[in-house]
Amino acid sequence: MLSYRWRILLSLLVLVVLIGALFLLDWSRRFEVEVKRYPEFGIEIPVDYSVHGIDVSRYQKNIDWAEVRAMNIQNIRISFAFIKATEGERDLDIQFRRNWKAVRKNGIPGGAYHFFIPSKDPVKQAMNFIRNVALKPGDLPPVLDVEQTNNLSPAEIRARATTWLRLIEQHYGVKPVIYTNADFYEKYLGKSFDEYPLWVAHYYEKRKPRIKRSWTLWQHNDAGHVNGINANVDFNVFNGDSVAFRTLLLK
Repeated sequence: MLSYRWRILLSLLVLVVLIGALFLLDWSRRFEVEVKRYPEFGIEIPVDYSVHGIDVSRYQKNIDWAEVRAMNIQNIRISFAFIKATEGERDLDIQFRRNWKAVRKNGIPGGAYHFFIPSKDPVKQAMNFIRNVALKPGDLPPVLDVEQTNNLSPAEIRARATTWLRLIEQHYGVKPVIYTNADFYEKYLGKSFDEYPLWVAHYYEKRKPRIKRSWTLWQHNDAGHVNGINANVDFNVFNGDSVAFRTLLLK
């Protein structure tokens, strides 16, 4: 027969094991509910967000936007789309006009973005965007996609990006959104750009992007599947509910 002291030690050991098992169960449940896998979309999607969207360019080729709009998997649908419009000083994405017309026709809030080349003239780049993109109420704000250095210093990149942003804000009367990845923002942009809404790319995180400043949109995956698109597509979430999302749209 076990002594009283051994019975106490055994009871404590059982208690520790039970507490550990409960902790592991709770941790695994929390991990599971941070993301949920949707076979139809082909990816895991963070569960704490209700407004989901995609971004596209010529790489997605001809998109059937009616199919995109109709897709609804367990109340997850495509609620917005960013479309590449321009790049550098003169380039226009070959699918932009078609996509821009189609998202409006299908009632999907759309936004246009410019792929910024820091080594090119930022004034000419802004004029390229303005020349090709007409915005109206219900559209998303214009976006500066800045993710390359072209061997320029952080100070040069900041100065040139600022020129583009100010010209675009003057023309459209709305503060543009900055798109970049979390590391690029910290290394090359930083606090002087914190006044702009941020669309941050940070893949395969479970709950949110790892960045110090506040953010508006999060590109969390680059390998999603959507009906009507015969290619992988980037997935995004809006940092807020549908009411807050409507405040982002142009008035």
